[in-house]
Amino acid sequence: MIKAIRIHETGGPDVMKLEEIELPAPGKGEVRIRHKAIGVNFIDTYHRTGLYPLPLPVGLGLEAAGIVEEVGDGVTNLKEGDRVAYGAGPLGAYAEAINAPASRIAKVPGGVTDEQAASLMLKGMTVRYLFKETYPLKKGDTVLFHAAAGGVGLIACQWAKDMGVTLIGTAGSDEKCALAKSHGAAHVINYSKEDVAARVKEITGGKGAPVVYDGVGKDTFEISLDCLSRRGLLATFGNASGPVTGVNLGILTQKGSVYVTRPSMMDYLVTDEELAATTADVFDAVARGAIKIDVNQRYALKDAVQAHKDLEGRKTTGASVLLP
Repeated sequence: MIKAIRIHETGGPDVMKLEEIELPAPGKGEVRIRHKAIGVNFIDTYHRTGLYPLPLPVGLGLEAAGIVEEVGDGVTNLKEGDRVAYGAGPLGAYAEAINAPASRIAKVPGGVTDEQAASLMLKGMTVRYLFKETYPLKKGDTVLFHAAAGGVGLIACQWAKDMGVTLIGTAGSDEKCALAKSHGAAHVINYSKEDVAARVKEITGGKGAPVVYDGVGKDTFEISLDCLSRRGLLATFGNASGPVTGVNLGILTQKGSVYVTRPSMMDYLVTDEELAATTADVFDAVARGAIKIDVNQRYALKDAVQAHKDLEGRKTTGASVLLP
């Protein structure tokens, strides 16, 4: 038996319950991972609330790091004792252990701690697909990234600087703006005090940004459109403030024949080869020192409710982890 967080209904953080469940032996092609640290991400709250529907009851969490404890038949790429991490599922990372397909697991290189690995996979892979596939950035580009002091945002600030990209970051306080700036944001905008669109136009000489990366959603949708250059792209990849609904497509013409995409990381990691290439790129960025991970909040597994309350209440910076 292992302890795991599960939900039997959707709703607020309090629907999460710590339960004892039975974990069978790993099946063919699977390994059992004993978790050392578990990543907490906004997508977990979307699963919990039912915004992204799942069959109930169900576990939560897509990202964790730990030790291979048992190897199933047919597994040749991993062995007992290997340090590993994953960031694209399987669902149910909020647990002491999990069985996972060996082909979807990455070995953690030396010099990367369990907490860093558990905070790096999903967030790092998110930045990677946004920057290198959704809108492939090139040196000299200027981009806008909302929530720049969050877990994804701080990685984006660092990776943009490493690529020679000028990143304009938004955050809701002077302290968070300073944090984003210290991690590589070329410019920061405190959206609680400043007109974001006006500042972006000022920074870009009136042109606007060719791409805006927006993980906030409803509250920033029109602001993001106003920050785009003519025929620019809005990549709205999250719903921290709620989903964008009821959009009249005519607004895209009014804003300068702009484009909007709603990407999901899972569509960029369909094959094992895509996943392997992505994780290798992320770990390479860490190994080169281009990305450093700030784990700023730690919670016991049993305190997952508080972790979600803090995340949704915008009380966190950098990464948050659960410790089983």
